[in-house]
Amino acid sequence: MLKTQFILLLTLISFGVWGQDYSVDDRRAIKLYQEGKELVLKRRYLEAMEKYQATIRRNDNFLEAYRDWSQLLLNREDYENSLQVALRGESKIRQNEEFKDDFGWLLTKIYLKSGNFQKAIEKFKETESYFSEELKASQGYQDIARQLRFIEKEIQNAKSIEKEKLEKPLNNFKLQYFPVLTADSKRIFFTKRDGLARSENEDIFVANWQNGHWTQPEPLSKTINTINNEGTCTISADGKILIYTSCDAPDSFGSCDLYVAYKVNGLWQKPRNMGEKVNSRYWDSQPSLSADGSILFFSSNRRGGCGGNDIWYTMRMDDGTWSEPVNVGEVVNTVYDEVSPFIYFNNELLFFASNGHIGFGGMDLFTTKINKGVFESPQNLGYPINDHKDQLALFITAQRDYAYYTENSLSNGVLDRSFLFRFPFPKEIDLGERLVVTEGKVINERTGKPVEATLSLVNLENDSTMYAFKSDGESGEFMMLYPDKAFSGLYVEKEGYLPKIYNVEKDSLKDIKDMKVSLTPVEKGEQFVFENVFFDFDKADLKKESMSSLVRLKKFMKENPDVDILIEGHTDSVGDDQYNQDLSLRRAQSVKAYLISQGVSGGKLKVKGWGDKKPLVSNDTPSNRAKNRRIEIVIQ
Repeated sequence: MLKTQFILLLTLISFGVWGQDYSVDDRRAIKLYQEGKELVLKRRYLEAMEKYQATIRRNDNFLEAYRDWSQLLLNREDYENSLQVALRGESKIRQNEEFKDDFGWLLTKIYLKSGNFQKAIEKFKETESYFSEELKASQGYQDIARQLRFIEKEIQNAKSIEKEKLEKPLNNFKLQYFPVLTADSKRIFFTKRDGLARSENEDIFVANWQNGHWTQPEPLSKTINTINNEGTCTISADGKILIYTSCDAPDSFGSCDLYVAYKVNGLWQKPRNMGEKVNSRYWDSQPSLSADGSILFFSSNRRGGCGGNDIWYTMRMDDGTWSEPVNVGEVVNTVYDEVSPFIYFNNELLFFASNGHIGFGGMDLFTTKINKGVFESPQNLGYPINDHKDQLALFITAQRDYAYYTENSLSNGVLDRSFLFRFPFPKEIDLGERLVVTEGKVINERTGKPVEATLSLVNLENDSTMYAFKSDGESGEFMMLYPDKAFSGLYVEKEGYLPKIYNVEKDSLKDIKDMKVSLTPVEKGEQFVFENVFFDFDKADLKKESMSSLVRLKKFMKENPDVDILIEGHTDSVGDDQYNQDLSLRRAQSVKAYLISQGVSGGKLKVKGWGDKKPLVSNDTPSNRAKNRRIEIVIQ
């Protein structure tokens, strides 16, 4: 929300006119009250409140003392006592309308800050006509008036959600915050701290979802958790890239830096500082990594931003390094604070917390849509996801069933505890296209041993790689997360092996839990289906959607310079045999022509048309006939 914190300086200015005339004619009470005002000027607030109490004990009709005492309590975020004092004072007004504006404005703020939004709206409307023109002209008044209009509209469209604190054995520490989960929602990572002091050690902990419950949280790894503070973290969808915050480490460039660690063969490798290109001399923290690990968002108060803490992003380059961070811009960042970014799994929605956009109070949660690299105007997630408290560190599961977040508990305006919460994510908030999770294992077809291969999910319409993952070198296991696009291809590649090519829709790869990918070593006589090569009906011209596969075949030929290939064309059984054989040959020749145009020697390429002579499956259904219309590559 827009900052409307009426700090103490504003409390020294009367809502009406300060003068020597008071609501009572009691010289002793007036003296006590004036002593309280002097203590406020000296910032001795507790002593000032004692003087105001003494004033009221002397004369319980002294309205200014009630007002100023209540305001000091409000500044300390002691809403309950602030309200009680203000109501006592309001009850003493009787016919003295001079103070209706003071207490009306004060009670509006108390109700607003304590989250009693309906009462705040009612009190504001009830006493608005009494407010002075001087007050109405102030920026603070205009901010609160606009905020109340916003809240009144939002609570009429309140979402039906039920927040729940995560059960034990989670939430057993003094502080736990910034939860993140793997794409399958079976592992939760968070930062824990045993106490409130900065000297209390921060570490990253992890728990697993087993038999309907979370296991006892354990330290993530001795390689990562050290004597230094390891704070907020983010993890790629497959759980193999971890980026986290460490503060005051020996190799840091600023107060807090970002570090990256990779999981290789089931073990976390030694983390390293992301370098001075990414990190600055200032605070760099709260990272959020895209599902495929290609883009990193984080919050920083470095120079060049829009205000306090801003959201920035950096891109992972082809050589594994990271680009110079870029500020997401003034549409998202304000002159106040934007923190805890979370890029959703589809790379199309960025969530964040802010006290600079209009909201309900403190830090509210917002979302902005990323449209062709442009961040659209942020939208408040609404009530009761947001309320008067600070909402931070939102994480929405790939399955869209729950949103996890951190909720702080304050005592006298100071952080006392923090807990991990979740709520069923409202269906009325659009998260874009459905996401698909595919899990499985890549093995060597000959030996059955695991293979560390690259799996690329490609949009066939424009040959753009949407996501790229690797299978684990020790187990061969992989987990992919990608948008539910009908026209996409999956390419599984490893140097020294024949590529495995799938069409996601045709091969029904969506939501498979045990997909088995067998890669065949490159040897003479071996062959593979050259999937995702498209031709118009009854034609041999390659369609542009074939480019993803053609580019990879060219790459395969260059990686294997000693290999010759036979390009075979196949059709279904519809039509004349001779015509089908001729068509299949012309289509194979089109593939050869493309490779030659890309610098592959024609002497390494042979072609053959089989027509419908070698079907993969029977030609009795449209889907089977589609599988039989294909190009195959045979190693010569």
